[in-house]
Amino acid sequence: MPLREPIHQGAGEPILLLHPFMMSSYVWTEVAPKLADTGRYEAFAPSMAGHNGGPRNRSWILDSKTMADHVERQLDQLGWDTAHVVGNSLGGWVAFELERRGRARTLTGIAPAGGWHRWSPVKYEIVGKFVAGLPVWLTARVLGERALRLPGVKAAATVPISATPRGVTEVQLREILDDVTHCPAYYQLLIKALLMPGLMELTETSVPTHLVICERDRVLPHPRFSNHFRKHIPEITKVTHLDGVGHIPMFEAPQRVADLIIEWVDAHVPPVRQVETGS
Repeated sequence: MPLREPIHQGAGEPILLLHPFMMSSYVWTEVAPKLADTGRYEAFAPSMAGHNGGPRNRSWILDSKTMADHVERQLDQLGWDTAHVVGNSLGGWVAFELERRGRARTLTGIAPAGGWHRWSPVKYEIVGKFVAGLPVWLTARVLGERALRLPGVKAAATVPISATPRGVTEVQLREILDDVTHCPAYYQLLIKALLMPGLMELTETSVPTHLVICERDRVLPHPRFSNHFRKHIPEITKVTHLDGVGHIPMFEAPQRVADLIIEWVDAHVPPVRQVETGS
């Protein structure tokens, strides 16, 4: 399969969509068009550094600041000083980094990562989960799509993604496999995560912030991984609980995800001033 291209659709208020760890711009395939089809939004979903379609990282380690640097360069190329930033998991972590740099008009974190201190047990819990997945990653790297024929693979592969195996189609699973097997960030980011704290500047967050919690999230389950955000963001404007979905809800509930983004951004866009014409 060819490397992922960024998704760029629509016109109007800019919305930046950032994907989870090991995924790519592909996760927004069904959501971005729904935003663009409103006629009010320009949606841009890039693949971040170290991920399928994103730039290669020359170091053995990779962190959220490096990924934010790359996304910032793309925003500059688009002529976007700021945007409504939406990030899922790792994308949520990078979204907060961009907000700290003054690039966000509003911020939506869908099951955002980074909700820990340097020595927080939850940090080691999440790193341990991804390290435990190393055999699956290696099998996928070696066998490619043939790995999907092995017994129980779909059920195992969808645990970190959806509430049930039915939440991901066969086509989506093949695309996900392609992303996972073209992701050097798998080891680069885990190494760095062991050495660094998570998001420590949350008290400085100054834009309207929407925290989205996924009820069936088995990667960053609530409340252990959401308490850090609720405690340290001075004023979380809104908290939404998405019932019946897993860690990456864009696959199993694209319309619901699009609707919550549209409702949130609509509420924070200044009304268009009508130009009065003389008689």
